[in-house]
Amino acid sequence: MFAVAIATAIWLGIQTSISPCPLATNIAAISFIAKKVGSTRQVLLSGLLYTLGRTIVYLGIGIIVTTGLLANWQISPFLQKYASKLLGPVLILVGMILLGLINVSFSRSAGGMGLQKRTEKGGTWWAGILGIVFALSFCPISAGLFFGGLIPLSVRQGSRVLLPSLFGVGTALPVIVFAFIIAFAAQHVGKAFDRLTQIERWARRITGAVFIAAGVHFCLSSIFSLY
Repeated sequence: MFAVAIATAIWLGIQTSISPCPLATNIAAISFIAKKVGSTRQVLLSGLLYTLGRTIVYLGIGIIVTTGLLANWQISPFLQKYASKLLGPVLILVGMILLGLINVSFSRSAGGMGLQKRTEKGGTWWAGILGIVFALSFCPISAGLFFGGLIPLSVRQGSRVLLPSLFGVGTALPVIVFAFIIAFAAQHVGKAFDRLTQIERWARRITGAVFIAAGVHFCLSSIFSLY
């Protein structure tokens, strides 16, 4: 069902947003937005521009990759024959990373704090630049969820625009939420952030377990043809 695909794309984006490396970039974005706490309009606009920047990146990459995979006459038959067989091991690998069974190092995002300091001197529109740069700063988990989860889902559904866009919105969801909190109830930011860090641990474990279960299913059905 396409509705399930939509929900999955959003959840993959949310899981990306609260994973350690992307969460660090979102915290930097929240810090940038918090500088404008005196103006509700600027806070909300910054949050929306940051979301737009991230969405544009994932949408652009999603269109390029899915269009190439669906249009290339040499690749399409390969995907039809081997996609399910490849998807199982990929999902298991991503699930193991999410559960911490495979240790990966998290590099600092492109631009890092230097970029944040430069944007602080600029106007509200710099929030969009932050979104673009941070979205391009793939780390193992975000790359695994996007290329191992979202892209195969988009290819299977033939969705070049909607699913990558929803994924992008999901990756910026914490920033949108905190933008509203900062704009209308700044005193609750600390409590909301503490709750988010608690949710991240369980969300990552649940998603990792689901990925591994789905990967085992694809392996048993497509590789070993057990059912």
